[in-house]
Amino acid sequence: MRGRLDSFIEVIQGAQTLDELQGHIKGLRALFDVEHVTYHSVNSTGEQYAVTSYSMDWSDQYFGEDYARIDPVVQGCFRRFHPVDWRRLDWSGKAARDFMGEARSAGVGNQGFSVPIRGPSGQFALFTISDARADTAWERYTDEHTTDLILAAHFVNQKALEIERGSDEARLQNLSPREIDVCTLLAMGYSRAQAADLLSISEHTLRVYVESARFKLGATNTIHAIAKALMMGLLVV
Repeated sequence: MRGRLDSFIEVIQGAQTLDELQGHIKGLRALFDVEHVTYHSVNSTGEQYAVTSYSMDWSDQYFGEDYARIDPVVQGCFRRFHPVDWRRLDWSGKAARDFMGEARSAGVGNQGFSVPIRGPSGQFALFTISDARADTAWERYTDEHTTDLILAAHFVNQKALEIERGSDEARLQNLSPREIDVCTLLAMGYSRAQAADLLSISEHTLRVYVESARFKLGATNTIHAIAKALMMGLLVV
C-alpha cells in the first residue's frame, strides 16, 4: 500500500483544478478498495466545497439542504483532532437518524472513517472513506490503514489549498513530505519509536527528519518545531 500511495501522491501533485482533483479522488477509492472517498473543506469565510466519489445527486442534495449543520460526522469531527470511526459518533437524535437514512439510500454505506484536518486561516476539512463492510471487517481494515489514510488526507488537503489559494504552494514546500509525516505523527502524540514504526523507518532516520524540520523552521527544539508547523498549517492533526 505505501509504495502505491507514494506513487499516487506524485500524481496528485500535478492537479491544477478541483475537477482534476475530483478524478484523483476516484483513483483513491480504487487504491484504498472502498466504496467511496470524499474530501470536504470549509474555509475561513464559511464557503464549502468537496471532491467526492458520491453521486452528483447526493452531493447537490447535501449542499443544497446544508446538511453539514446536522451531519454528526461534521459536527463530531469539528470537536476532534484524531481520526473518527462513524460508529463512535452520536446518531441518537431524530435529525441524525433521518440524515443517515437518506445517506444510505444515496449509497453512502453503513461504515465510515473520517480524518479531521485543520489548515491555515481557520480552514477545516474532512477526508472520509465509507463502505458497507461488516463491523469486524471494517474495524480490521481501519486499524490496518489509519496511517495511510492520514497521509492521504494531508496531501489531498495540501493540493486543494494550493488550487484554492494559489500562494500556499511555496510555503507548504518548506518541509519535505517525509518531514511532514514525522512531525504530524509526533504532533498527534505518538512517541518517536511509535512514529518510526508506523513509517517503517529507524529511530535514527526519524531523528534526522526531525532535526532537518527543526532547522528549516528555525525552531529551538522539537516541540517548538511542531508548534510552528501547526501554526503555519503544515500538519494534519
